[in-house]
Amino acid sequence: MTTHHDSRSDQRTRVRAQRFLAVAIAAVVAAVLTVAGTPGQASAAVAGAPQKWSSLMYHSLTPSPAYVRLRKTLAGQRATLKTRAAQLTRGTATHEAAQTELTAAVTADATARNRYSVAAEALTTAKNTYAAVSLQRPRNRTVWTEARTAVLDAAETSKTLRARARQAAAALRTAQTAARAATAGLDKAAAAWKVADARVRTNQQKLIRLDKTAELAGQAAALSRDVVTQARAGFTVADTTTVNGITVHKNVAFAFRRMLADAKADGIALSGGGFRTKQRQIELRKINGCPNVWTAPASSCRVPTAIPGRSLHELGLAVDVSSGGRTIAADSAAFRWLVANARRYGFVNLPSEAWHWSITGG
Repeated sequence: MTTHHDSRSDQRTRVRAQRFLAVAIAAVVAAVLTVAGTPGQASAAVAGAPQKWSSLMYHSLTPSPAYVRLRKTLAGQRATLKTRAAQLTRGTATHEAAQTELTAAVTADATARNRYSVAAEALTTAKNTYAAVSLQRPRNRTVWTEARTAVLDAAETSKTLRARARQAAAALRTAQTAARAATAGLDKAAAAWKVADARVRTNQQKLIRLDKTAELAGQAAALSRDVVTQARAGFTVADTTTVNGITVHKNVAFAFRRMLADAKADGIALSGGGFRTKQRQIELRKINGCPNVWTAPASSCRVPTAIPGRSLHELGLAVDVSSGGRTIAADSAAFRWLVANARRYGFVNLPSEAWHWSITGG
């Protein structure tokens, strides 16, 4: 038999049990929500790495307005420097020619003056001889005539050499004036070249500091494995796009398009195969004679082929490059161009396959 007291006791017990249950449920819900928060953050990260990679490569390959302005200014300054260098070359040549002319003029002047001096002395001697002969008595007509003729000849020679000495002196003055002008011109050209060179050097350093290409490409490269991991988590074919007939992941499309365009500008035509489905990867594993489609390592196939679900081709993050309708080889011009330039666009080679380029090198 249950008493009224017992009923009230049971009721209090049920209330306490209900309260305990409510607290327990609240704790469980809170725990579930806390655990559920991690996938939510991870989902946000899935989009984060690929988009960050894409943004970094875009800014790496797209110069800032300040960079563009400075590059334009620098181009003009380099043209000016080239002009100044040409002027300096001409000025140097003019100066050297003027110095050669001056040296020749100095020599000619000295020679002319020396010859005139000798002729003047000869004239004086001839005059003295003539005077002595004229005083002799009885006068020897023949000797007197020879002495007189000698004076006349010496006078004519002296007159001629004096004119030549004056001409040489005038030529020397002209050469000296030209040499001074050439020296002044060379100094001016050298000064102008130094100013232009300093401006170019200064802005070259500024341009280097503004160039974030390598820095941003390096940051993108550091993200590449996260891009693969996060892109794989929610990948669909809708994440791809076509660039020049090659299907790639949308997040690498801009950099890939720039790489193809820049290669073409350098005379290298690139093509190839990018995205392929998992089913196609399975087919290739069979075609390439892999011992087991799902477990055999890529190296065990006749042609190295990744295990389905692991290939970057399945995400559009790898391209098998061809050029001129043929898969590129390590001795091809296309391969050499890619080795020299591909990292600028975020693509790295798989060493064992000259044709295989991806954002991780895997």
